[in-house]
Amino acid sequence: MLDLYSDAGWTLYTNDPGLLKEAIAGSHYVVQARDEGKLIGLVRCISDGRTIAYVQDLLVLNSYKRKGIGTVMMRMVMQRYGSVRQLVLLTDDTPELCEFYESLGLAEAKNMKLAAFVRIKN
Repeated sequence: MLDLYSDAGWTLYTNDPGLLKEAIAGSHYVVQARDEGKLIGLVRCISDGRTIAYVQDLLVLNSYKRKGIGTVMMRMVMQRYGSVRQLVLLTDDTPELCEFYESLGLAEAKNMKLAAFVRIKN
Protein backbone atom coordinates (compact mmCIF):
# COMPACT_ATOMS: atom_id res chain seq x y z
CA MET A 1 0.00 0.00 0.00
CA LEU A 2 2.87 2.36 0.73
CA ASP A 3 4.07 1.95 -2.87
CA LEU A 4 0.69 3.11 -4.17
CA TYR A 5 0.58 6.19 -1.94
CA SER A 6 4.27 6.88 -2.65
CA ASP A 7 3.66 6.73 -6.39
CA ALA A 8 0.99 9.41 -5.94
CA GLY A 9 3.35 11.57 -3.88
CA TRP A 10 1.05 11.46 -0.86
CA THR A 11 3.77 11.73 1.78
CA LEU A 12 1.36 12.47 4.64
CA TYR A 13 0.49 8.79 4.48
CA THR A 14 3.89 7.36 3.58
CA ASN A 15 5.70 9.29 6.32
CA ASP A 16 3.43 7.66 8.91
CA PRO A 17 2.51 4.09 7.90
CA GLY A 18 0.64 3.62 11.18
CA LEU A 19 -1.61 6.55 10.29
CA LEU A 20 -2.31 4.99 6.89
CA LYS A 21 -3.17 1.65 8.48
CA GLU A 22 -5.59 3.33 10.89
CA ALA A 23 -7.13 5.40 8.09
CA ILE A 24 -7.80 2.32 5.96
CA ALA A 25 -9.15 0.37 8.93
CA GLY A 26 -11.48 3.23 9.84
CA SER A 27 -12.90 3.55 6.33
CA HIS A 28 -16.49 2.57 5.60
CA TYR A 29 -15.73 1.05 2.19
CA VAL A 30 -12.46 0.24 0.40
CA VAL A 31 -12.10 -0.94 -3.19
CA GLN A 32 -8.79 -2.39 -4.37
CA ALA A 33 -7.56 -3.11 -7.87
CA ARG A 34 -4.83 -5.71 -8.26
CA ASP A 35 -2.72 -7.06 -11.09
CA GLU A 36 -1.42 -10.54 -10.29
CA GLY A 37 -1.62 -9.72 -6.59
CA LYS A 38 0.07 -6.33 -6.89
CA LEU A 39 -1.99 -3.43 -5.53
CA ILE A 40 -2.41 -1.02 -8.45
CA GLY A 41 -5.42 1.02 -7.35
CA LEU A 42 -7.49 1.90 -4.34
CA VAL A 43 -10.56 3.94 -3.41
CA ARG A 44 -11.53 4.48 0.19
CA CYS A 45 -14.72 6.06 1.45
CA ILE A 46 -15.93 7.48 4.72
CA SER A 47 -19.69 7.38 5.25
CA ASP A 48 -22.67 6.93 7.54
CA GLY A 49 -24.01 4.60 4.86
CA ARG A 50 -27.32 6.44 4.60
CA THR A 51 -27.10 10.15 3.87
CA ILE A 52 -23.52 10.99 2.92
CA ALA A 53 -20.39 9.35 1.60
CA TYR A 54 -16.98 10.95 1.11
CA VAL A 55 -14.53 9.58 -1.40
CA GLN A 56 -11.40 10.24 0.59
CA ASP A 57 -8.72 8.62 -1.60
CA LEU A 58 -8.69 7.45 -5.19
CA LEU A 59 -5.31 6.27 -6.39
CA VAL A 60 -4.07 4.34 -9.41
CA LEU A 61 -0.38 3.65 -10.01
CA ASN A 62 0.92 6.03 -12.66
CA SER A 63 1.94 3.12 -14.90
CA TYR A 64 -1.69 1.86 -14.88
CA LYS A 65 -3.48 5.17 -15.43
CA ARG A 66 -5.75 5.78 -18.43
CA LYS A 67 -6.77 2.11 -18.57
CA GLY A 68 -10.21 2.48 -16.97
CA ILE A 69 -9.19 1.24 -13.51
CA GLY A 70 -10.21 4.42 -11.70
CA THR A 71 -13.50 4.46 -13.61
CA VAL A 72 -14.33 0.87 -12.63
CA MET A 73 -13.49 1.52 -8.98
CA MET A 74 -15.54 4.74 -8.89
CA ARG A 75 -18.51 2.97 -10.50
CA MET A 76 -18.30 0.39 -7.70
CA VAL A 77 -18.38 3.22 -5.16
CA MET A 78 -21.30 4.88 -6.92
CA GLN A 79 -23.21 1.61 -6.98
CA ARG A 80 -22.50 0.94 -3.30
CA TYR A 81 -23.71 4.43 -2.36
CA GLY A 82 -26.45 4.69 -4.97
CA SER A 83 -29.15 5.46 -2.39
CA VAL A 84 -27.01 7.93 -0.44
CA ARG A 85 -28.09 11.53 -1.02
CA GLN A 86 -24.63 13.10 -1.12
CA LEU A 87 -21.49 11.61 -2.65
CA VAL A 88 -18.71 14.11 -1.99
CA LEU A 89 -15.02 14.37 -2.80
CA LEU A 90 -12.37 17.03 -2.78
CA THR A 91 -9.59 16.87 -5.32
CA ASP A 92 -6.97 18.97 -7.02
CA ASP A 93 -8.38 21.49 -9.46
CA THR A 94 -6.71 20.18 -12.61
CA PRO A 95 -8.49 19.91 -15.94
CA GLU A 96 -7.71 16.18 -16.14
CA LEU A 97 -9.23 15.40 -12.73
CA CYS A 98 -12.26 17.63 -13.28
CA GLU A 99 -12.89 15.95 -16.65
CA PHE A 100 -12.56 12.50 -15.08
CA TYR A 101 -15.07 13.13 -12.30
CA GLU A 102 -17.47 14.96 -14.62
CA SER A 103 -17.38 11.95 -16.97
CA LEU A 104 -18.76 9.91 -14.06
CA GLY A 105 -21.67 12.31 -13.57
CA LEU A 106 -20.26 14.30 -10.68
CA ALA A 107 -20.43 18.09 -10.77
CA GLU A 108 -18.28 20.80 -9.25
CA ALA A 109 -19.94 22.27 -6.16
CA LYS A 110 -19.93 25.77 -7.65
CA ASN A 111 -21.92 24.49 -10.64
CA MET A 112 -24.62 23.23 -8.26
CA LYS A 113 -24.83 26.56 -6.41
CA LEU A 114 -23.02 25.02 -3.45
CA ALA A 115 -19.97 26.20 -1.60
CA ALA A 116 -17.33 23.81 -0.33
CA PHE A 117 -15.38 24.69 2.79
CA VAL A 118 -12.34 22.90 4.10
CA ARG A 119 -9.69 23.25 6.76
CA ILE A 120 -6.46 21.44 6.08
CA LYS A 121 -4.13 21.02 9.01
CA ASN A 122 -0.43 20.82 8.16
